[in-house]
Amino acid sequence: MARLLCVDFGSTFTKAALVDSSGEVVATAATPTTIGTDVLDGYRLLRHELAVHGEVDEVLACSSAGGGLRLAVVGYEREVTAQAGYRVGLSAGARVAHLAAGPLSGPDLAELRASRPDLVLLVGGTDGGNAEVLVHNASRMARARLGAPVVVAGNRDAQGEVAEVLSSTGRRFTLADNVLPSIGVIAPESARAAIRAAFLEHVIGGKGLSRGPEFAQMVQAPTPDAVLDGVEVLAEQLDGDVMVVDVGGATTDVYSALRPQGEDAGLAKDVVAPLWQSRTVEADLGMRWNAVGIVEAATREHLPLSDGLEAYAAMVAADPSHLPVDDTERALDLALARAAAVVAVRRHARPSGPGASPRPLADVGVVVGSGGVLRHADDEGRAEVLGAVTADHAGGWKVPREAAVVTDAAYLLFAVGLLRGDHPEAAKALARTVVTPT
Repeated sequence: MARLLCVDFGSTFTKAALVDSSGEVVATAATPTTIGTDVLDGYRLLRHELAVHGEVDEVLACSSAGGGLRLAVVGYEREVTAQAGYRVGLSAGARVAHLAAGPLSGPDLAELRASRPDLVLLVGGTDGGNAEVLVHNASRMARARLGAPVVVAGNRDAQGEVAEVLSSTGRRFTLADNVLPSIGVIAPESARAAIRAAFLEHVIGGKGLSRGPEFAQMVQAPTPDAVLDGVEVLAEQLDGDVMVVDVGGATTDVYSALRPQGEDAGLAKDVVAPLWQSRTVEADLGMRWNAVGIVEAATREHLPLSDGLEAYAAMVAADPSHLPVDDTERALDLALARAAAVVAVRRHARPSGPGASPRPLADVGVVVGSGGVLRHADDEGRAEVLGAVTADHAGGWKVPREAAVVTDAAYLLFAVGLLRGDHPEAAKALARTVVTPT
């Protein structure tokens, strides 16, 4: 039976899951990501550690090392096409570093350059609608000192002219289907695929994370994109709505895969319809680098704070490598995670812009916790963090009526996503182990 090695090159740790072609987990391992030398140095250590389990037949990898994918979104109206592009960028595994709307001016271009995007998503207009702003922005970007490649996913009727403008200056670009073909309809698939392809072609090799070509050849997706694929597979296997709360050192990400049904299907009448498979990223909510942001956000949300939490957050933010040393610090770490999870889910659930509706999470049947703080906590600690989410009745969103709460303790969802394309049966079997651990 074939052995498949799934690898996530993270910003802090490189994680690996060795599975067979039936989806059974053979072994898992992790090591610090070797950003300072070559990211493959840590990978080779993992290969050596896992060698006792036999030969590896295939390697599949994703990466968020070196900051992952930094995306700038340039749209027509902030509340409509730019908002649609923003949501699609997040679903594609990007960190949206900049959002611009309307005709780009000189200062706008300066801000765009200053955001240091790896990639620009250019959107604007529904099909057959306004084309002037999309063409104007393409023209300004074509002449700008901007090295990032462009994915064009705007008004279909203007794409020929946009392509001509970008080609005239040798700008690297890819054409994709319009993310907002008509008001109330959001179509992420083509743009998401184009963003993933551009990430692999231009970004992975361009970050200088490895000296040879092996790393770029190995990686097939940004890590958050792979995780969202894994969440979708899990929802399919459970035949129900799923939410994942990933409390990380720098950000807290929330993923949801929902089925539009009953009155929820009517939400597609919004100005920008919801993405039923979606991800939100809270860059101010991180267990280490942004620990102070968690306390500030929790205070704004009127959440009760544990005694000493503010001082503890300041300490770990000053030393992101710090790990809890005693029961007091372990309790404070969990309190920090609890606040991050509650705030992040509230933001995920609330309307994302003018004309939008709340994300319908009442039918979520499984809430999955992820992130180092939860993987290393005991069952009581995990229940404390995730239970706070499902009991957040004062948060202004409809909490799940009946939800099982589990933790992806072996960190397998990224592997499920990586396996989804070429090994779908293994992906399905592996997904089931997330909610029925052995």
